Amino acid sequence: MLLCFCLGWILGTAWMGKTGFDAQLSTVLALLSFVFIIISSKFFARKGIVFKILSTAVVLCLGSYLGFAYANQQLKQRLQYTVHQPEKTSILVYVHALNQYSEHSIQQRVMVLNAARQPLQYLLYLPKTKTVSSSDLELELGHYYQLEGQLKPAHTYATAGVFDQEQWLLQQNIQATFRVKRAIALNEAQIKALGYSDILYQQQKLIPQFRLWTEKQRLAFRVKIFHLPLAHKGLLLALLTGDKSLLDEATVDQFQRFGISHLLAISGPHVLIFAMLICWIITRCIRKFAPRLYLKIPRQFILIWPFMGCVFVYCAFVGFEIPAMRTFIMTVVASGMLVLRLRVYALKLLVYSATLLLLFDPFSILSAAFWLSYGACFILLRIYQTLWLQQQSLEANTAWWVKLRLSLHVLITSQWKIFIALFPMMALFFKQVAWIAPLSNLLAIPSLGLVVVPLDVLAAFVNFFAPGIAAVIFQFNDFCLTLLLSLLNVIDHVFNPQLLNITFNPATILLLSLCIFIFYLPDGIVPKAWLLLGLVAICLKSYTPQPFQLTVLDVGQGQSILVREGRHSMMVDTGGYYDEQKFSIGKNIILPFLSRQGLSSIDQLVLTHLDQDHSGAYFSIQDQLAIKSLYASEHVAVPNATQFEYCQQGQVWQWENVQIEVLSPNNIQAVRAGAERNENSCVLYIRMNHAMPYQSYLLMGDAGWQTEYELLKAYPNLQVDVLVLGHHGSRHSSSFDFLQHYQPKLAIASAGKWNRYGHPSKETLARLKALNIPMLSTAEKGSIEFKAKDGRIQLIAFRDQWQWLNH
Repeated sequence: MLLCFCLGWILGTAWMGKTGFDAQLSTVLALLSFVFIIISSKFFARKGIVFKILSTAVVLCLGSYLGFAYANQQLKQRLQYTVHQPEKTSILVYVHALNQYSEHSIQQRVMVLNAARQPLQYLLYLPKTKTVSSSDLELELGHYYQLEGQLKPAHTYATAGVFDQEQWLLQQNIQATFRVKRAIALNEAQIKALGYSDILYQQQKLIPQFRLWTEKQRLAFRVKIFHLPLAHKGLLLALLTGDKSLLDEATVDQFQRFGISHLLAISGPHVLIFAMLICWIITRCIRKFAPRLYLKIPRQFILIWPFMGCVFVYCAFVGFEIPAMRTFIMTVVASGMLVLRLRVYALKLLVYSATLLLLFDPFSILSAAFWLSYGACFILLRIYQTLWLQQQSLEANTAWWVKLRLSLHVLITSQWKIFIALFPMMALFFKQVAWIAPLSNLLAIPSLGLVVVPLDVLAAFVNFFAPGIAAVIFQFNDFCLTLLLSLLNVIDHVFNPQLLNITFNPATILLLSLCIFIFYLPDGIVPKAWLLLGLVAICLKSYTPQPFQLTVLDVGQGQSILVREGRHSMMVDTGGYYDEQKFSIGKNIILPFLSRQGLSSIDQLVLTHLDQDHSGAYFSIQDQLAIKSLYASEHVAVPNATQFEYCQQGQVWQWENVQIEVLSPNNIQAVRAGAERNENSCVLYIRMNHAMPYQSYLLMGDAGWQTEYELLKAYPNLQVDVLVLGHHGSRHSSSFDFLQHYQPKLAIASAGKWNRYGHPSKETLARLKALNIPMLSTAEKGSIEFKAKDGRIQLIAFRDQWQWLNH
């Protein structure tokens, strides 16, 4: 029952922040479930199958209810400190964590001193200099500063399938970001004078001082490795402390393409190697100086405490990352069971440790590292249990080469099984997979796990009392890394592996996960023939016609709209960042969104005009997204596989239940000359048959008053239910007469939060208000989706689905 409760707790926590659930109702249902167990035990035999099924189901629900209520209570407390408005300001901070170097800046997490004494953390961005060891604004660990700069709240691109920065900052317990312009160091006397004596006292306690010491040690190793004559400084540091500041982009890219990026995360082997090293030294000392100690205390009881202590110290040393925390909690639970002389079951140990981790930090559930870490452990347990049974079947006098052959078989077999098992998670979280991962992991895991990481840990340990010897070990380890990377470079040259984009929607990923789960179950539990049914369901799902869907994507200050129905798809604009090389809307938003929709190609792409905020993203992804036909008001160079046409008044696309028509421009000669780009935007009218309440949609591009006047003359009887405002709601579009004539049921402004143009403008908002036309903005609601279901159109705003996106 405890196992079922813990599984329920994990499932309930996984729904943290989901709107539409009431935490108080969950508590009431949990109490009713508990009462139901007591009552049902009176009417059903405790050993009967009916009671077991009922009690298991109720305990699972009880755990889910309590887990959900607890997670949402913690979420409510953390969200109350979130910053909502940007401003230029001055703040007092205490530097308690090691900074991280990125390509363009230094990221520094700090504790913010505030009058309310709330536990606030900001993520600072400081300008980066050419060297890793110096910066005009670099902040020193354990010091206080007064900072001046720009405070910016978290605001993500709220689009399905896109990296959620607000969720990531929430999980990291960071309330806002701050771009530093000026820093002034403050001493303790100044901090006391400002009224923060209690903060000084708190930071001088044992636990804060221990954490500060570990951060300083991480910094010391960064500086030491940076100054050593090593070829692979970044890798050695990342494998030792998880600090990726010295890693170059080429190495990161290669590890991603080879599917071995997970080896850069600090996980169980790193932690256990250090603990085993210390315990081995303790064991040798006891044997030499106090062997009789084993007569009084069993050996395992003596080593439990130093082993757990070493695991804890290393977890602190790497910043309590989730994989390391998983190892620590599993060590504590296993040690407790060992002391209590309870039998240790691997699956129960895994579930209990996950439950405890979520009890201490329920926000871990929001991290992909949590699911990948525990998912990989579960899969490895299942794989190695089967292979261990095969090894146990060998006789004791089996030849060594037979055992070696079996070990190699285990290593090789495990790699492709892990690849298959983790495929759904990779598709869900990253939407990409490295097809060469089984081969590269076959080479990298033994090399890094058995040679490089142990030597790294050994060098770090030796460094505390013999820095010269540690430097020699680091250099030898650097040579070992050179051999591995040389082999990977040969494979790279021969195969040139690239990441494969995965375009599975969540339903397909769920079905695939069920199939893989059935595949890995022991024989006899579920017929393997069910796999065939699952694969058939996946195929049917991929060929099932899609209902009508129109999504106005949140692409910041820009516009991009997806329209699909049946097996047809059209995208209107792609949005675009002002510098697609610095941050690509196409690669970071458009492609992930289409992948989440299960689309690897588009039938038609209409670029309403060629302004950067409407078309810039297309040019960054034109080689990665298959497009059959492209329409634009100006000429666009397209790949050979794409057909180009000018969009002009009168063009019509007829789908099963949807008709799409181009209403403007009508002066094709002026359009081809590029005259008045905004006014010559492609204006589209979309109408769906037999749908309520939103049946017709008018997409205005960046068209203004002139085009609106032409539309009023040419299409006076046009029915408009939803109007996507021209030019993002500029005051030079959406005139009063235009809005009054068509009287849409809903207006949508595709605009960025805090954009410098002030879109949608106050004038346009005033016109809409005067005509009682409601308006939704992607800046406030995220992506806005219209989806047909049973003859009605549902309106779904992405930010309304999660509490941290809508508070």
